[in-house]
Amino acid sequence: MIHLSQETEALARRLALAQGLSIEQAIKQALEQSARAAGIASQPQQRSDNSAKAVAARMARIDHVIDELATMPVLDRRSPRDIMSDLNAL
Repeated sequence: MIHLSQETEALARRLALAQGLSIEQAIKQALEQSARAAGIASQPQQRSDNSAKAVAARMARIDHVIDELATMPVLDRRSPRDIMSDLNAL
C-alpha cells in the first residue's frame, strides 16, 4: 500500500476528474507518460499468435533446432550416469 500526502492525493483527484478517469487510471497514465519520457517504460506485453500458421511456424523452428542439436558431435562418450556421478562428486 502506498500512502500519499494530502496534496498529492488532491492533485490526483483533480487530474482524474479533469480526464474523466478513476484516480488509479489517472495516476497510472501519468506514471506511464513520465516513464516513457525517462526512457524506462516497459514494453506492452505482446500476446502470442495462436493461429494454426503461427503454431506450425514455431514448431518448424523448434524442429530445426532439434535437428541441429542431433547433428552435433558427442564430446563425452561416458554414459549419463557416469557424468552425473562425476558432477555429484563435486
